[in-house]
Amino acid sequence: MNYQIKIPSCIYGGEGSIKNVTSVIEQESVKKAVVFTDKGIKNTGLLDILLEVLKQAHTEYEVFDDLTPEPAYQDIERVMKQVEGCKGDIIIAIGGGSVMDAAKLCSVLKDANYTVKDLLQDPTLAKKQIKTIMIPTTCGTGSEATCNAIVAIPEEQSKKGIVNASMIPDYVILDAQMIKKLPKSIVAATGVDALAHCVECFTSKKATPLSDLYAMYGAKLIFQNIREAYNNADNMEAKSNMLLGAFYGGIAITGSGTTAVHALSYPLGGKYHIAHGVSNAILFAHVMEFNKDACKHRLATLCDAIEPTLISKSIDEKAQYIIEQIADIVKVTNIPTDLKEFGVKMEDLDFLVDAGSQQTRLLVNNMKELSLNDIREIYLKVLK
Repeated sequence: MNYQIKIPSCIYGGEGSIKNVTSVIEQESVKKAVVFTDKGIKNTGLLDILLEVLKQAHTEYEVFDDLTPEPAYQDIERVMKQVEGCKGDIIIAIGGGSVMDAAKLCSVLKDANYTVKDLLQDPTLAKKQIKTIMIPTTCGTGSEATCNAIVAIPEEQSKKGIVNASMIPDYVILDAQMIKKLPKSIVAATGVDALAHCVECFTSKKATPLSDLYAMYGAKLIFQNIREAYNNADNMEAKSNMLLGAFYGGIAITGSGTTAVHALSYPLGGKYHIAHGVSNAILFAHVMEFNKDACKHRLATLCDAIEPTLISKSIDEKAQYIIEQIADIVKVTNIPTDLKEFGVKMEDLDFLVDAGSQQTRLLVNNMKELSLNDIREIYLKVLK
């Protein structure tokens, strides 16, 4: 078995580590930064922290904050038109997964002779045009570590990942103060998304010894800290551990890959605009229950790492414990799990089955093959 993993070349962590932007600016001889964010981050004051660092470093900047959550490829095209005329030496993204994905796409699209629509057809075209710094402001997408960018395709009412190693960020800053005031609902949704990355990658057909290292430790950090991070906003140790766990989950994705949880969640985001972390949370335990007989040894290994007191239990019991913990985390963090709350009706089932079955990039990673009927049964569990 041959395997590899690619990670960002420089990672800064710890409270206040955003100040390391100054070091990057000096190292890269940056005269002007292109800053990607969104209106929500701007309103929280987090952007001001970054801009103050840039001012102290006497670095020019231009801010692009007209970024939409869960962007469609047309949104990326629109932003690219705005960015094209901007002369910058580095891209800094401060935000959640959508902001970072847009920035990563910009890093390979700026001044390139191909478009985002071309990359949807052939991701191998992508070549890095400008270096990036990622500053995540949620504890879950892992986008700061991956070579993936997810875009919605409205005409197909679904989403698709553009994957190319050129999009792996150059610099990452994991500063817990960026998530200190994160709303509880976003701690929950992004945290469960990160947990899904770790568990899916650990139980993926493409799992490797390298991806396992990050997936297992990321899962351990999130399992052991998400409830506290959700319930106690002032517990910065729990917040820091969530940020690190999410980053490890992102690294695991680059070496392994997510599976049926993410595959079946994409139509929920693409058509019904359910937030990515929420759609994963809705499906997570149900998909792992379906997968259990094919990956129970892997789930049991996770259990040994997370809850050593259960070491004497059977493999089946340990696997079931992990699935029950997933379901419990979704429940205690109050993530809505009934698709009807989002306007999804029973008559939408055929669409969901068809659209979910087309996510072959991820479904091929699943330990257990899913028939159309299997997919239907999983969606039925969250439609009843």
